[in-house]
Amino acid sequence: MRENKAKKESRILKEIRRIKTREKEVIQALERNNGITWEEDGLVYMKERIYVPNNKKVKEEILRENHDSVDVGHLEQQRMLELLKRNYWWLGLKEDIKKYVQCCFKCQQNKVLYQRKAGKLHPLEIPQGTWQEISIDIIGPLPTSNGMDAIVIIVDQFTKMVHLKTTTTNISSEETAKIYRDVI
Repeated sequence: MRENKAKKESRILKEIRRIKTREKEVIQALERNNGITWEEDGLVYMKERIYVPNNKKVKEEILRENHDSVDVGHLEQQRMLELLKRNYWWLGLKEDIKKYVQCCFKCQQNKVLYQRKAGKLHPLEIPQGTWQEISIDIIGPLPTSNGMDAIVIIVDQFTKMVHLKTTTTNISSEETAKIYRDVI
């Protein structure tokens, strides 16, 4: 297992050595020559960590190797960040880890939920006859047609019969009661 990981790591390092493009911040840090950033054996080190150039394939391989492998075991974001920061550095490391972990199917499937479980459902009682229990709703504003810009909806909870009546959005409760009386 360790030999396999060492081979993959050396393959990653070879790939990093092969890539010669570097971000502006890295070039500037190398030019400062302050001992924090240096180049050795074709690798750039920043604060004793290997700099990973902006290459999606290499970054994904590093993320996969440090998240999906059996000996690491699907770490959450913070632990994965701590693990990667021991050896690697690149611009946007934290954001890349966050995206990778959020898109990991196994992590989402086995995620621990910290919220309380929902309580038991209390279904509504079934009405005994027609028009004993109703619901009234007003939908609007809608595009104006013949001076009306809303719809009053009256539903019988027993039969699920629906009555619709056009109205305006500034309807009063008294006018709603009149519509109920006239329609039903």
